[in-house]
Amino acid sequence: MPARAQGAAAVPAHTTAPQAGQTNPAPPAYVPGRVLVGYASTPAPAHGARMIGIRSAAGAEDPASRIVRVPRGQTLWDTIAELRRQPGVAYAVPDYIAHQAGGWIPNDRGNTHHPQGWEQLQWNFLPGVGVNAPDAWAHMFGVRRPGGRGVTIAILDTGVAYRTWGRFRKSPDFAGTKFVAPYDFIANDPYSLDREGHGTFVAGMIAEATNNGLGLTGLAYGARIMPVRVLDANGNGDSATIAKGIHYAVTHGAQVINLSLEFDINVNASEIPDIIRAIGFAHRHGVVVVGASGNDSSRQLAYPAAAPAVISVGATTRDRCLASYSNGGAKLDLVAPGGGDDANLPADPDCHPLRNLPAVHQMTFSDFDSISPGSNTTRFSLPSSYGTSMAAPAVAATAALVIASGVLGPHPSPDRILVRLEQTATPLGGAQPNPDYGYGLLNAGAATASLPVTAPAQPQ
Repeated sequence: MPARAQGAAAVPAHTTAPQAGQTNPAPPAYVPGRVLVGYASTPAPAHGARMIGIRSAAGAEDPASRIVRVPRGQTLWDTIAELRRQPGVAYAVPDYIAHQAGGWIPNDRGNTHHPQGWEQLQWNFLPGVGVNAPDAWAHMFGVRRPGGRGVTIAILDTGVAYRTWGRFRKSPDFAGTKFVAPYDFIANDPYSLDREGHGTFVAGMIAEATNNGLGLTGLAYGARIMPVRVLDANGNGDSATIAKGIHYAVTHGAQVINLSLEFDINVNASEIPDIIRAIGFAHRHGVVVVGASGNDSSRQLAYPAAAPAVISVGATTRDRCLASYSNGGAKLDLVAPGGGDDANLPADPDCHPLRNLPAVHQMTFSDFDSISPGSNTTRFSLPSSYGTSMAAPAVAATAALVIASGVLGPHPSPDRILVRLEQTATPLGGAQPNPDYGYGLLNAGAATASLPVTAPAQPQ
């Protein structure tokens, strides 16, 4: 009987286990319709405003400055230009808005009607409990590679909703995402379209369009995605097909491969020699391979994550505790947020197994968390799921950001990238590494920082 794999987060949630694609930072935000005006000396009441017919707004504390409103029919920048020409005006500038220090906060709305609403759902991307995406995004702007632009990540999964074709529709939040070299090894055609929703969820975590005022964010939103379908509409795939997918990804230019899939915990390396050889082929060609540790609540890693050349990723919760379903063990490399409830680890003060904790969200088919996911491939929403499938893509995306950042040079090896991720991880669970957390919680912000990882941050 052939060994088979299933999507690592295919476990239902009720069971145990600037424009899209922008290449420059968004312009600074400011209060619409308001200009901050400073004077060389204290002006007469509303003096500058009266000169150009602008009504002064109340509340200016500095007697040598005024907040004035842009008149109807005039642009903010026209008003600023006119004010700057007036005698006695020292400056006229937009009323800029500050954000919390430490990173770039995109304007994606999540399931709210407000910019930055994504933060309410994507706790897994925030500093502290998550992977610190805001700092990583800011670092990538600094090297002019926003979102990991130029790096190719292969997603070997159930396919991706990357184009509209026949009964299939493109995910609305992939409008600015770049897709390259798709292939479907289940149907043996070049259209790697998702029938289940898992692959679209994973692809969204990695490269969903960001700062486009829609949906959620992708950690490496500037990267190119190579959708390779190796799992069928039920989330299953055989070892021969998965091995072919790995070879295909390597020979078609992938720099990172994400494997959010697992074999049964009893399958060992000798039973999937084709996959082990394919992973070795990828490693020899300098391709980073990331795998989900599995969802068996075991101290043993599932394959392919258990292969030595794979970065194995377990899952944590919003408490920064090991997730109750996550596999671990002595060979575990890292953990990243996967959602769900805490494991019962009495010695870990972060773990509270009686709490009901959130899953993670991403855009995919609206029926993804239903009994028959993928039955409707034309409607999209922001459903939740949990599993090590949701942890692995954060590591794959961060590996791509590290490559793009240049902190390890132009062509870092998979081994150097793994060391970088381990050295910059947030330690959890005591001595490093340990069987529950490996080297700790992925920190994308620290991994992409240009300063040496041992140097303390300097105040600005």
